Amino acid sequence: MQMDSIDLQSLRLAKELLEKPGLTARIAAKIGAPVEKGLSLLPDKVQKTVHKAAEKSIHVAYDLAMRTVPPSNDKTSHNLGHKLAVAGTGGAGGFFGPASLLIELPISTTLMMRSIIDIAQSEGEDISDVDTKLACLEVFAFGGLSTADDAAGSGYIMTRAALSKAFTDAAKAFLGKSLAEESAPIMVRLLSSVASRFQLVVAEKAAAQLMPLVGALGGAAVNVIFMDHFQDMARGHFVVRRLERKYGINEVQTMYRELTI
Repeated sequence: MQMDSIDLQSLRLAKELLEKPGLTARIAAKIGAPVEKGLSLLPDKVQKTVHKAAEKSIHVAYDLAMRTVPPSNDKTSHNLGHKLAVAGTGGAGGFFGPASLLIELPISTTLMMRSIIDIAQSEGEDISDVDTKLACLEVFAFGGLSTADDAAGSGYIMTRAALSKAFTDAAKAFLGKSLAEESAPIMVRLLSSVASRFQLVVAEKAAAQLMPLVGALGGAAVNVIFMDHFQDMARGHFVVRRLERKYGINEVQTMYRELTI
């Protein structure tokens, strides 16, 4: 089936969202924070905190968000409301500094997951479906293109391919359980795979918040950029999935690779 012009434009927009510069570039462009320098200055203790916070956030956010977002046929997503919510958590995190990351990040990640689920529904996804639930989790593995984020920035299609087996195995193991209840090694490996990519972006966020210009106001700004980043990843991902349902996975992914942006 040949893709019509409207869907082709949607796919082009999705690729622009998914392959745009990552969080480091966005922070630098918006508030001028020298994130690359901040990353090199992160002490070992903070890096371990980032890893622990990222892993904890992925575990907590998914199940909690899924239980608090009602199914809806609404074709609009409420991006602004979610950005305002994370601005509040970012402001508190900026005020209390890096020590608050273990508390602030799970809350912010849950809000981001709620936004991802909201965007999924607006693109016609059934959030009660196991495949959709896992696709929402998958968004956290997409970091965008960033020199400081090679694993997450290796390209959208390549990242999906790298995670494909883990997600297929997880879907079979899920069997209607909540993510928090599922302790099988398959799910543990999946969560670790996603968290390892997510923590690279979290490190960029933490580095920005360590810079001298960042206090409560700067922490709020960084969190809004953080949310905006993953809202773009979610929108692009679920547009691609919507087109894959219509035209087929291979056809859409081939067209995606061929599009220039």
